[in-house]
Amino acid sequence: MADPGAEHHAIDVPVEELPAIDEHAVVVRASQQETWDAVVETLPRSLGPLARRGATALGCEHTEASGGMTIGSTIPGFIVSRSIRPAMLVLLGEHRFSQYALLFRVDALDGGRSLLRAETRAEFPGIRGHIYRTLVIGTRGHVLAVMRMLRAIRRRAERSG
Repeated sequence: MADPGAEHHAIDVPVEELPAIDEHAVVVRASQQETWDAVVETLPRSLGPLARRGATALGCEHTEASGGMTIGSTIPGFIVSRSIRPAMLVLLGEHRFSQYALLFRVDALDGGRSLLRAETRAEFPGIRGHIYRTLVIGTRGHVLAVMRMLRAIRRRAERSG
């Protein structure tokens, strides 16, 4: 487990330079602001003890949740690098097999609805990175995890609306 008093470095990888992996979206029957609030409330909760163990095992620097989902806040495996309320949240992460980003975008739609999108960008250097990519992306485990997060955010937003 990371020492809470230890200094952390910012992950110096421009999000735009990471290769695009995929993007998934759901329509939410809640306003852009309500959906944004659900994003920042749901993400730290959805990445609980299992995520902490996984982040530790993979050698992530950020293994605990800290802050309120503002720039510099952390959740297991990620640091918040951009937070543009109520439209975009960018999480960056890195471990021994990959550098990656998860971008959440919330667009206002007509009728008090919103479009919630999650885009994954990542690079997997070397043979070990290639094997890791095959295990995570190739098995569709990543897609299932992202869709589960999107559905949880949608449920929370729609309950608040």
